[in-house]
Amino acid sequence: MKTISIDIETYSSVDLAKSGVYRYTESPDFVILLFGYSVDGGEVQVVDLLCGEAIPPEVVAALTDEDVTKWAFNAQFERICLSRWLGMSTGQYLDPQSWCCSMVWSAYMGLPLSLEGAGTVLGLEKQKLTVGKDLIRYFSKPCNPTAANGGRAHNLPVHAPEKWLAFKEYNRRDVEAEMAIQRKLMKFPVPQNIWMQYHLDQEINDRGVALDMQHVRCAIDADKRSRSELTRLMRDLTELENPNSVAQMKQWLSDNGLETDTLGKKAVAEMLKTAPKQLSEVLSLRQQLAKSSIKKYQVMENAVCTDGRARGMFQFYGANRTGRFSGRLIQLQNLPQNHMDDLHQARSLLKSGNFEALAILYDSVPEVLSELIRTAFVPKPGSRFIVADFAAIEARVIAWLAGEKWRLEVFASGGDIYCASASQMFRMPVEKNGINGHLRQKGKIAELALGYGGSVGALKAMGASLLWILYYLLFNFMYSENDDAPNFRFLASIDAQIVFPSSSVI
Repeated sequence: MKTISIDIETYSSVDLAKSGVYRYTESPDFVILLFGYSVDGGEVQVVDLLCGEAIPPEVVAALTDEDVTKWAFNAQFERICLSRWLGMSTGQYLDPQSWCCSMVWSAYMGLPLSLEGAGTVLGLEKQKLTVGKDLIRYFSKPCNPTAANGGRAHNLPVHAPEKWLAFKEYNRRDVEAEMAIQRKLMKFPVPQNIWMQYHLDQEINDRGVALDMQHVRCAIDADKRSRSELTRLMRDLTELENPNSVAQMKQWLSDNGLETDTLGKKAVAEMLKTAPKQLSEVLSLRQQLAKSSIKKYQVMENAVCTDGRARGMFQFYGANRTGRFSGRLIQLQNLPQNHMDDLHQARSLLKSGNFEALAILYDSVPEVLSELIRTAFVPKPGSRFIVADFAAIEARVIAWLAGEKWRLEVFASGGDIYCASASQMFRMPVEKNGINGHLRQKGKIAELALGYGGSVGALKAMGASLLWILYYLLFNFMYSENDDAPNFRFLASIDAQIVFPSSSVI
């Protein structure tokens, strides 16, 4: 046996989407229902574990044999589930070195990150069966106990024999579809260095990161109390039945002379600049209630394993056009920054449950909770975190790949690339916190939005105004090496503060 392709169907009362596979397998009722496999590309076999069938001993042995390559689509799921099935404890998982993932292969080729999507694009003869979602909902997830179903919380084969046969066929077809993808992509192998990165990614996900769960639970409690108080204040000010309702709030603002199509964060921030006092108070409360980053605490509680560590935080090749890692669950790549001078004091007050002191000492409890998110992550005893970041890594790599010597010289001399870019764009000196310093942000927007092939849509998504984009396009169209060109003089004379209103700054 050299290779084995695997697909499994499972059951757990833990919500996989909210908690991730590591926590999912820790549920006491976790069980593998079906085990579909093919050895060395042979006929697919389906083992009905729930009905008493057994996986052949040689196949079980292959799971831990480093010389046998295990294939699966989203192999992390199979590997972690089978680790639990083999009796491994939390923190101990099958070595990823002998596992390969056909989803990673699909992503490397720019294909969708779903078995169904990849099969459709590749035009497979045997594609994933579309009835799978209903079957998974029926057998793999808890059901609501009712008088009609005898009060059961889990559907078994005996409750729907025909559906169970269809579920087994669905499991068989998934293995066939996965192998078909491999055959289609055989001429375009994944380089070994990519597999090495994938295995490193799996080790990182298996290790996870420790959480201070006392901190997390205190934050969740403080958020509930804060939201209750903020909602009460909004109800007193607006006399609305449900001040959290977008429709009711928009109507209330309209009745009070402020029309708006949206209550998004950016829109509320803009309205706060000019709103009268009464409306400003309501909008400020609305802004605090909309602090979505606080939800990360709830995700932490959902995802944490029994040893206090959260795992499965990254998706390798999640961005299938660039190969960039994507965040999952807590989203470690997108954590709010903290700038509080008294961060330690605020954290101590939170962990002691002193909500009253937090409310008195700080203008916004939600803002404090947001800034304390990073402090929920803790190193294991005897260790410490070492925080590092690449400086303008995107700009440096792009400049090197494009052979833009003037940009490489900026880095070599210790200059600020965003200032240098803005200076080239506007043909005027730009210094950080100095002359024309407000234009630096425009250089940064262009740098990050356009560096990887973005266009007008990318600029808008990163906060550029339509007037900004018009100027940018006109400038690049009319630019001449002759600085005395009339069009250039006209464009350069436009006041940047007017062309680029402060609202366009991220």
